[in-house]
Amino acid sequence: MEAGGKEMEQGGKGLLREEGLMPLLEHLGELRKRLIYILIVLTLGLVLGITAAEPLYNYLMSLEPANTMTLHTFSLWDGIGMYMKIALVIALVITLPFTAYQLWAFVKPALRPIEQRSTLIYVPFALIMFLAGLAFSYFVVFPLAFNFTRTVSEHLNLEETYGIIQYFTFMFSILIPISLLFELPLVIMFLTAIRLVNPKRLRKMRRLAYFIMAVIGITITPPDFISDVLVIIPLVLLYEFSVFLSGLVFRKQQDADAKWEEEETAAG
Repeated sequence: MEAGGKEMEQGGKGLLREEGLMPLLEHLGELRKRLIYILIVLTLGLVLGITAAEPLYNYLMSLEPANTMTLHTFSLWDGIGMYMKIALVIALVITLPFTAYQLWAFVKPALRPIEQRSTLIYVPFALIMFLAGLAFSYFVVFPLAFNFTRTVSEHLNLEETYGIIQYFTFMFSILIPISLLFELPLVIMFLTAIRLVNPKRLRKMRRLAYFIMAVIGITITPPDFISDVLVIIPLVLLYEFSVFLSGLVFRKQQDADAKWEEEETAAG
């Protein structure tokens, strides 16, 4: 009897392990499928980006500060490298809303119908916020950083000779991180909608968030106080705006939950 009991117990544990393993494997398979879709769209976006790289390059070169100087090439690969950098940014812009949709589709089965509808509206705003971040970083942060470096060069009596790859690498190292940070409100709203975070938790994390924002601002801007402040303040405001939006989503969730409980009670 004891031997039979042990066998049944071991069999039960094995069954539980198998039942727990199968959903995990299914989730990993679904995630793999979504990632493959994203990579396919990214590749197609890269092809489109290569064809659109030249018009964008001409536009960027017609604006300050590029139109105030002569850019040089120091390698036979610099022209190709410049095209690929611009194409990659174009592909990122194209792929971003599709990536947001795939993320929504991945978590959709775990959401209630009302939550599915409320989180789907974040997808188009992912592109809008990214473009807003690009505009802010290009027209505000990038000129500050570039003019600071030129001022230092002039102060040291250095002759300015800029390479095309160095120029665009410097530009995109500023534009891309800030543009992605502008997705923070949408990310916070989405995580609140699927009940992973709430405004109370975000308020408790405020000091840590401010510290991270300050580190990011100091890292991507010139080492002077004014430039740091001009970047850190918008990032902090972005976080506070995210907390505010999280509060709106959280209150709607509470109202919906209370209404659902009332309907369940009435039906029971």
